[in-house]
Amino acid sequence: MKRELEKIIKQAANEVFGEDLAVELTRPEEKFGDYSTNIALKLAGKLQKKPSELASQLMPVIKKRADIIAGVEIAGPGFLNLRLSEEALWESANSGPEMLLQGKTIVAEYSDPSSFKVLHAGHLYTSLVGDAVANTLEAVGGIVHRVNFGGDIGLHVAKTIWSILRTLGGEFPDKLADIPEAERPDWMSQRYVEGNLAYEDDPSSKSAITDLNKRLYGLHAQNDHESAFAKIYWTCRQWSYDYFEQFYDRIGSHFDKYYPESMTMPVGVETVMEQLDKGVYQRSDGAIIFPGETYGLHTRVFINSQGLPTYETKDVGLIMMKWHDYHYDMSIILTDATQAQYMAVVLKSVEQFAPELAKTTTHITHGRVKLAGGVKMSSRLGNFVRAVDVLDAAAEANKKLTGQDNQQTVLGAVKYAFLRTRLGADVIYEPDESVSLEGNSGPYLQYAHARACSIMEKKSPQVAVEQQPIGLNLQPAERSLLRKISEYPEVVNQAAAELLPHYICTYLYELCQNFNAFYEQCRVIGDDREALRIQLVNKYAAVLKDGLKLLGIAAPTHI
Repeated sequence: MKRELEKIIKQAANEVFGEDLAVELTRPEEKFGDYSTNIALKLAGKLQKKPSELASQLMPVIKKRADIIAGVEIAGPGFLNLRLSEEALWESANSGPEMLLQGKTIVAEYSDPSSFKVLHAGHLYTSLVGDAVANTLEAVGGIVHRVNFGGDIGLHVAKTIWSILRTLGGEFPDKLADIPEAERPDWMSQRYVEGNLAYEDDPSSKSAITDLNKRLYGLHAQNDHESAFAKIYWTCRQWSYDYFEQFYDRIGSHFDKYYPESMTMPVGVETVMEQLDKGVYQRSDGAIIFPGETYGLHTRVFINSQGLPTYETKDVGLIMMKWHDYHYDMSIILTDATQAQYMAVVLKSVEQFAPELAKTTTHITHGRVKLAGGVKMSSRLGNFVRAVDVLDAAAEANKKLTGQDNQQTVLGAVKYAFLRTRLGADVIYEPDESVSLEGNSGPYLQYAHARACSIMEKKSPQVAVEQQPIGLNLQPAERSLLRKISEYPEVVNQAAAELLPHYICTYLYELCQNFNAFYEQCRVIGDDREALRIQLVNKYAAVLKDGLKLLGIAAPTHI
């Protein structure tokens, strides 16, 4: 309907003034109409006339489409406020999002946990946001491939392995069987913290860890799976992957492909060395760098003085592999905001030899997760909040409130609490607030859907939930709810275009508030207008369910 209105207004401007201008439509406050356009103000700049005068000339032409437009008014300096006909509003409420990305292939990379470490609250956040972004892109026609990238080689692994060897008393892989399965993730996390502190505080330990790091790269180069050292490495790496899968199953995430750094590393090294000969990268003090200062960025090392590839080179390899695997139209990378400058350098280097890949890559960043009270996290020091700690805190708060252990409610609470904040800002997570059935929360929206389903279950047998009413003659509260429902496709399109799922959260909360106002004023069951109102309830519930689905939140029919 929005596109049809734009077409009508554009034709009117052409018919009256002979001008061909792009039309912009916005949603004003409900009391001012359903849409507003500044077309008269844009024309005034070209025609050197008062906008109000031009708006007056446009009005009668626009009003000719009475089948769609029930009224037009001039507001302010020359805005045109339009009110849809009831039939057009009903049709608009039945429409879906515009397929902005129809047939486009998109790679969405997010979560990106490192093996040999425990998943912290930030991993939970980026996983939930990534899911919502991917879901929204699919809703507008995108063919989305979800991929995951993680460190299974590098200094952090060497630090962990160093501590594991000390704990086992040497290269004794059989002793790993003594670690209970449930304790393995935390056990490895403790080893990483121990190894990291030793690396920072003890020169001899740092030297030993540096040697282990070289040995790990050699293990991959030789494809060693048989030595005692290799068995320790591969066993513990698999522990991490098993742990990741359990976590993703719990939160409802899934990925088409997982790219470990050991896989992208050879491709990255080959690419960097090839482009070194072409002048993209340079040698400096025994290392290979990219001179970022030349482009207003900063210089970063891609292969260090020991001949080992850094994260940067592995990311180059990842970009090349994603392109080889998917030939995408768009690549989205979601990371913590601290990676913004790092990724800018990596992409700028790739731009020098594969500009199309850099151009089609969008790096979006998110803030940090903080618990109420200012708790800070650091996996380096070990005083971080684990992903499961957040979920467990929500479960405890929900059980305290309701006496129930409902994982649908828990996940709905956490997901909505994380997603309702605009991407980029820090999230302050408060468990008790997140599980509340009152206010702006996931469980509130879930309850609202179940309530709508309950109303529809009580409808009269002869009433159909889906049909086209004739002669609507809507009452104010009915029209207001229908108008709000009609906004949904535009909200989804905006969320997809800007990669900001919080738009959907805000809309769904407003939709529920609008429904509450409708329900207070309009009796549904047993009323003379039950047939129409049941259809409104059904439309409302369908939109609410679809919006929750995009956020990865279940829409229960009963609470």
